[in-house]
Amino acid sequence: TPVVLISTVNEDSSYNLAPMSSVFWLGWRCMLGLGARSKTPQNMLRTGECVLNLPSVEQVAGVNRLARTTGSNPVPAGKQQKGYRHEADKFGISGFTPVPSETVAAPRVLECPVQLEAVVEGTHYLAEDDPKQHGGIVCIEVRIQRVHLEESILMEGDPNRVDPDKWRPLMM
Repeated sequence: TPVVLISTVNEDSSYNLAPMSSVFWLGWRCMLGLGARSKTPQNMLRTGECVLNLPSVEQVAGVNRLARTTGSNPVPAGKQQKGYRHEADKFGISGFTPVPSETVAAPRVLECPVQLEAVVEGTHYLAEDDPKQHGGIVCIEVRIQRVHLEESILMEGDPNRVDPDKWRPLMM
């Protein structure tokens, strides 16, 4: 599955950036599977928006620097057990550059060849009948509002299509 860096806006107007890979697209809609207690889905549900930034293989080092970091403070117990640490400046530690979006408040990641500005359209919690999982997993449906593509990955003669031979998306 492709790696997605989801950028959102925190309560204090700072930015959050989180890698994930439980995602699929159907037309202009996208489904994201996230741990409901994490900062990213909390921000998305509070603000109703995000940016889905799709890194290429060239951004793997920055994505890896985000591994085991969380915007949640204090770090939830489950994440502490997995070795996560709180990091307020996700853009800073990753080395990625935030740039303004056109339709949402969350920033885009300059270095990512594909950036998708999105708004939340629906939510569905999974495993609600399981006491151990209740409230822990959320699927968030987003609608893509604006697409930004790096020119170097576009198909020659068709500026609205990505050339799969030119883009090497980062895969999980």
